[in-house]
Amino acid sequence: MKIQRKYLSFLLSLFILLGFNLITAQPQGGPDRNMFGHHIPRGLTKTSENLADGYVMFVPSNSASVYLVNRKGEVVHEWKGNYSILSPYLNNDGSITCLSQDPDFPVFAGGGESGRIQKISWDSKMLWDFEYATEEYLAHHDIAVLPNGNVLAIAWEARPYEDVIQIGRRPELTPKAGLWTSRIVEIQPLDKTHGKEVWKWQIWDHLIQDFDPAKDKYGDVGAHPELLDINAEDEELPKSITQDSLDVLQKLHRTRRNTTIDNRGSDIFHLNAINYNEELDQIVFSSPHLSEIFIIDHSTTTEEAKEHSGGRWGKGGDFLFRWGNPQNYRQGDSTHQQSFGQHDVRWIPKGYPGEGALTFFNNDISGKNRKDSLNYSAIYQIRPLTDDKGNYVMMENQRFAPKEPEWKYIAKDTISFYSGFISGAERMKNGNTFINEGAKGRFFEVTPDGDIAWEFLNQYRGNIRHTNGDVVAPVPMAYSNFRSNFIPADHPAFQGKKLAPLNPQPEVFKLPPKEEEKKEE
Repeated sequence: MKIQRKYLSFLLSLFILLGFNLITAQPQGGPDRNMFGHHIPRGLTKTSENLADGYVMFVPSNSASVYLVNRKGEVVHEWKGNYSILSPYLNNDGSITCLSQDPDFPVFAGGGESGRIQKISWDSKMLWDFEYATEEYLAHHDIAVLPNGNVLAIAWEARPYEDVIQIGRRPELTPKAGLWTSRIVEIQPLDKTHGKEVWKWQIWDHLIQDFDPAKDKYGDVGAHPELLDINAEDEELPKSITQDSLDVLQKLHRTRRNTTIDNRGSDIFHLNAINYNEELDQIVFSSPHLSEIFIIDHSTTTEEAKEHSGGRWGKGGDFLFRWGNPQNYRQGDSTHQQSFGQHDVRWIPKGYPGEGALTFFNNDISGKNRKDSLNYSAIYQIRPLTDDKGNYVMMENQRFAPKEPEWKYIAKDTISFYSGFISGAERMKNGNTFINEGAKGRFFEVTPDGDIAWEFLNQYRGNIRHTNGDVVAPVPMAYSNFRSNFIPADHPAFQGKKLAPLNPQPEVFKLPPKEEEKKEE
């Protein structure tokens, strides 16, 4: 897990610190490993007959706009926001609910920073603009819109060094600034700029450690898979850096805005996806740093969510299910790890093939224990094992079932499908799977047999600037996309709407020729 975690951190900072030469380079005798898709054909690159009628909704890289693209690759609608947008979701009235990056959020610097939850109407009016950004917490990465209109958001919460050590975190793994642990909150929209926190779950209440019996939360990690080992994410801290060196990097925009010499390594779990199941009243979320997905009970009260009993499923805020890396609860070794830096976990909805199973984008299943010479990604579909009352159960080896995915997609040549970070996937009603290969900005649809039925590569880029006005360098993430969604044509949001191609179409972004890039380097 440590090697995999190092690799994930490497990807998140590679484009900032090292330029893009290493990513676009071609291994000797091997195929093009241009993970970011520089200088390849873009727009609609593949189509076929009898496609399901619908659209793709996505945010171009570095953009305050959300585009809706038809099956011909034409933009038919644009929602315009005021800040860089992340994770938009379409509502039945044609509005979108999304995260947006607050321009002056404090403290946090872990990638995917947001701080604002917004609702933008079909005609781009700001309906709700709620700030969830303080020195104590920050919304980031992803949200889930509940049937009642409330919003579930994942957030960091700052924990000081002394508290982290007292709860049993190993000192050599703890930066001086402490840790940013994770919470999930439910926000009820009030007026145009306010919201009310009506439910909260904190991972802090469900930790365990076997490092120091004199500290809090001491216990047998292997006997309590419903709790998280505070030392499971055992990544070594980054090498120390001087303030002068950090100042230079920040002036060049080669590190996160709020990075300090004392908080590098504070982002411990880095939750990156959340999804809600109304029938079960459960929440699933993803931690790429732990290479695990987790399910918790949403039916609890906030007080019950702090405890180990209560709620519909009787376990309070403890984990009901976890999957992908049983090393984290001492049930298996590295050979049993199946998830590697994953993103975008979600339930397959009722009425869709595979309903009730979970899908996620497995970013780098080549992993540290495989002998493959090159990295590659996969889409996994897993079906948790339950008893006749719906409780999640374990296999005889005390690992959560299933043993293997019930379906997965890997490119037929294995290595042509690869995004080491961001990205996502979802089941379509026709049984195909819609995939966002995030680093490349590639959206495509695959059949259950793994054949590609449709493919479009993002060709747009926004013009968001750094807070000081500097232009955001397009290389290497010229076309990258954190999340995209397939929207069926019969979605209620489109009733009475005219979805004709925009005229003119948004301006296509083109990288400078390779020769000019080399000169700039």
